[in-house]
Amino acid sequence: MDEEVKFAIDSAKEQMEGAIKHLEVELQKVRAGKASPMMLDSVVVAYYGTNQPLKNVANVNTSDARTLVVQPFEKQMLQDIEKAIIDANLGLTPANDGNLIRINVPPLTEERRKELVKQSRTELEHCKVSIRTARKEANDYIKDLVKKGLSEDLGKDAENDVQELTNTYTTKADRHLERKESEIMTV
Repeated sequence: MDEEVKFAIDSAKEQMEGAIKHLEVELQKVRAGKASPMMLDSVVVAYYGTNQPLKNVANVNTSDARTLVVQPFEKQMLQDIEKAIIDANLGLTPANDGNLIRINVPPLTEERRKELVKQSRTELEHCKVSIRTARKEANDYIKDLVKKGLSEDLGKDAENDVQELTNTYTTKADRHLERKESEIMTV
């Protein structure tokens, strides 16, 4: 039975870790006023009849804090990449100079900063829901083990361990949001 309790706790930990990783990825997508190649991760380009992520058809770099540079692997892809960036509706305007595409990232307005903070908080809430779901699943599994003969003391100890994990991962998620909020609100 102890192996099954360990399995329940490890499984919950793995799910909570996954929720944190997902939160990190989602928060990286939120633009904080600085140019980042990740801003274009959602851009999909029509490439010889198939849709490809932008990073598969071009190099994306930053030339300074406010400028992205997109250099296609094939020069004839410039117009398709430019169109894909516009169609992605990211609020960015590409400038094609015949060899590469430059994108100036405009500074964020106060209103837009508040929207991005709100978006970040929504991602945090999704993360916390995932963490609580992992806790519930682990606790349900432990309760089933108690019904099958695991001592109630061991069951309570295991539930306490799961709650400690939940608290730890919830705190981690909150810290990620605090960092992102300060990054967004810093002018």
